[in-house]
Amino acid sequence: MEHKIYAIVGPHAAGKRLLIKKLEDFGIHYIPSYTTREPIAGKHDQHFFIKVPKDDFFKLNLIEKVTYRGEYFGLKKDDIVQSLQQYPISMVLVETNGLKQLQRLLPRQLESIYIMVDYVSLIERMLKMNESNDEIKHNLEYAQNNNEFESWKISTYVVKNVHDSETALNQILALMGLIERKPLYAKQT
Repeated sequence: MEHKIYAIVGPHAAGKRLLIKKLEDFGIHYIPSYTTREPIAGKHDQHFFIKVPKDDFFKLNLIEKVTYRGEYFGLKKDDIVQSLQQYPISMVLVETNGLKQLQRLLPRQLESIYIMVDYVSLIERMLKMNESNDEIKHNLEYAQNNNEFESWKISTYVVKNVHDSETALNQILALMGLIERKPLYAKQT
């Protein structure tokens, strides 16, 4: 069996981080990104991102690199190679431009899962995250301008995460081959 890396993609507030945390509970390895951005209070950024000074960031051997609001994010080549050697399944959190870079570099080992959410659910989630109207507007405009709502077109799979994250989680586990599929109805003998 070839080892795989699953890129989790989708707009802000789609539930990517929640799903990644739940997938980690199943023993799936997560590869963190390196960033120059300060951790955001209450977002558990230290779990998803490793903060490095800007000068050190540019010395890293990165396989993928993107910018967001003047800050840099990237995945180290050594982390990707080590994950492919040690873990049958790993996952990364990337945005659309990062996904495109990884697709070119890892055509056989990479699968991508787009987390699809409707506009109303996104806004409701951002409000629950206590984001201001300006932050919500910025996040929606960023997603629109950077084709995050269209990333499903270049993703391997699409999982809808609207009402119940457990349903989305089960779908992702099935895509990763980690749930035994059972028939809906038992055969009568």
